[in-house]
Amino acid sequence: MSDNHICISDNRFQVNVSNPVDQAMLARIKKRGQGWVFSASDFLDLGSRAAVDKALSRMATAKTIRRVARGLYDVPHCHPIIGLLSPDVNKVAQALAGKTGTRLQVTGACAANLLGLSDQVPMRVVFLTDGRSKHALIGKLDIRLKRTSPRLMAAAGTISGLVIHALRYFGKAHVDEINFGRLASSLSPADRKRLLADAPLAPAWIGHIMRRLAAKDFKLGRLPNAVDDLDPDSDMGQYL
Repeated sequence: MSDNHICISDNRFQVNVSNPVDQAMLARIKKRGQGWVFSASDFLDLGSRAAVDKALSRMATAKTIRRVARGLYDVPHCHPIIGLLSPDVNKVAQALAGKTGTRLQVTGACAANLLGLSDQVPMRVVFLTDGRSKHALIGKLDIRLKRTSPRLMAAAGTISGLVIHALRYFGKAHVDEINFGRLASSLSPADRKRLLADAPLAPAWIGHIMRRLAAKDFKLGRLPNAVDDLDPDSDMGQYL
């Protein structure tokens, strides 16, 4: 039976360990629970890097945790029929970012998917970040963090950031009334307020749409010319 169909039992944390570093790490992992994606850096306050690495290796071998990529582990959710579920993309990106306070903004098809505007499941997910550029391969899924300028991170992690990058994914010529209406119907009053406040942060044509969404005006009208737009897949996430 493949690893994908091995369900980690509910008593996986009932492991007798004598090493105090292992004990402390296991307690932290148990407290965070299923779905947590982590690396050695999450435990360096408990022991040396060598001790932490060895403990993680032992836990992965014992299937207490799962190694999902080089240097990354998780406590997987187990579905009763399909087995172990893949780690959450956003949690993988957060684990990659590592440093507390590092901001992330998902782009492209993944942003559109999160807003319900696309059913496409991308095999390459790009996050803009104000931290270091990194990447991880989870099976066939390529997750990339790309460092960019503070200007492009102004709306990071908000509904505005998602809308901006989802619309960039579609492109000005492909935003239609159907997608627009679908997006508008999913927004809460708080979302609309945030879009209106953040509209000046977006390229002109996207800012126009954000104001329409905030006003519940389903008529797009004539979109302004795209003065500046972002290619989120460029190496540094610079404006074109």
